[in-house]
Amino acid sequence: MTHGGIQTNVKNTVSISVALIEQGRKKKTANETMAAEGGLKLLGLTVSPFVIRVRMALQMKGVGYEYVEQDLFTKGELLRKSNPVHMKVPVLIHDGRPVCESLAIVQYVDEAWAAAGPSILPADPYDRAAARFWAAYADSKLLPAWVGIMWAETEEERAEKVGDTLAAIGQLEEAFGTCSNGKAFFAGDSVGYLDLVVGSQLLWFEVLRKMFGVVVVEVGRALLLAAWVERFGETDTAKEVVPDVDTAVEYLKKLQSRRAGSTVAQLLS
Repeated sequence: MTHGGIQTNVKNTVSISVALIEQGRKKKTANETMAAEGGLKLLGLTVSPFVIRVRMALQMKGVGYEYVEQDLFTKGELLRKSNPVHMKVPVLIHDGRPVCESLAIVQYVDEAWAAAGPSILPADPYDRAAARFWAAYADSKLLPAWVGIMWAETEEERAEKVGDTLAAIGQLEEAFGTCSNGKAFFAGDSVGYLDLVVGSQLLWFEVLRKMFGVVVVEVGRALLLAAWVERFGETDTAKEVVPDVDTAVEYLKKLQSRRAGSTVAQLLS
């Protein structure tokens, strides 16, 4: 399939292991069954990549919490009170004190429960700085680009956003080679900070493939990332948190029917 002269190949797509993830979601996770630790509550939206990464971090640490789904069309009182500056999800409320913005929350979880589960951020200062740099890149360059594909009004605009998305993937392909040191994940032998940040967006790559025929991570363009996508999809971190693709597709259709005055990015957070 071609978008504005940019060839996309559905046959060669390497996507997240959807069947494994959906199978994992059928199991009640520790996060869903344990009593919330120390009054821990997460305000979120199930399909939001920003919320997904926080839930992954909590899953890695084995921390129990109360999850409260939010309606981002109406912005409930608790969300407005907990994040009055931006009124966005996720918000982690720990002993009555809110922590906002997904990257800050993931780092907070790693530090607040340092003794529980594996470390999320690298211990080495340089590696930690590199992970933060590429996480910021993924959110500032990759995420707006693929959101633009879904919200484009013309084929020319969509083709431009596809190009931007693939350019960002190319940069992250190089980053993976550097950060992973030839190992399975961005963080090395196991899932870490940058894996969560990029991995939380993979659900929406599947939405792009299913609804628009756009393949974001393809073996021919990003061999390392393509293999990583499969490995990441098979982890408990992904299987227990990432919702099924159809849930995200239905949410996007809902957004499209109410698109006036809002963007996909606004209604994912």
